[in-house]
Amino acid sequence: QPELGKPMRNCYSLPGPDFTYGMYMHKRDGGVPEAIGHWDTVKAKAHPRKRVMPRDFVAMGRAAVDEGCTKAREFALYYGYMDIRCKDKGILRYGGKVPPGMTFGKPPRPPTPFFDLMQQRYKELWMEEQRARTRVQHMVKKKVGIMGEVRENRTTFLRTHPLPVKEESFWHLRRFEKVQGPQNPSPDQRQLSWASTS
Repeated sequence: QPELGKPMRNCYSLPGPDFTYGMYMHKRDGGVPEAIGHWDTVKAKAHPRKRVMPRDFVAMGRAAVDEGCTKAREFALYYGYMDIRCKDKGILRYGGKVPPGMTFGKPPRPPTPFFDLMQQRYKELWMEEQRARTRVQHMVKKKVGIMGEVRENRTTFLRTHPLPVKEESFWHLRRFEKVQGPQNPSPDQRQLSWASTS
């Protein structure tokens, strides 16, 4: 059983204090004086040769056509005379020199003039743009209105020009057309009835 307050011991016996755990490297380390006196130097690698790029037949064919070549023999002679190579896109990968006119990154945007900010020039320009846009929209609406009168369909025409209301004509038999009933008195009867009442 383990002792009180102590973990149980395993059954393996540990080596003595002179034992070194891990791999022992047989290397003499002289400390700081040896590190200062013997620097580890790295030999420079040989400069890689300039890569020979393949021939750019597309560019050569385009140039041959510009020169007026039309036959296969003329193209072959032109290819033997002109030697255009593909451009090395990875020119900066292997220690190549940067071309003199090459610039990395995006060009900076022009600075904003502070005087225009103080005078609210951008607000005025925006207002002018809005006014011009309103004028253009008004002109377009006028043109659409004129074109709409020419190209309107039946529905829009009837909405703007409604048909006249037809008067209702009640149909009667012929034998009842001559009879004057009390509902429809003749003008002479109306005058007589007016005179008798007055």
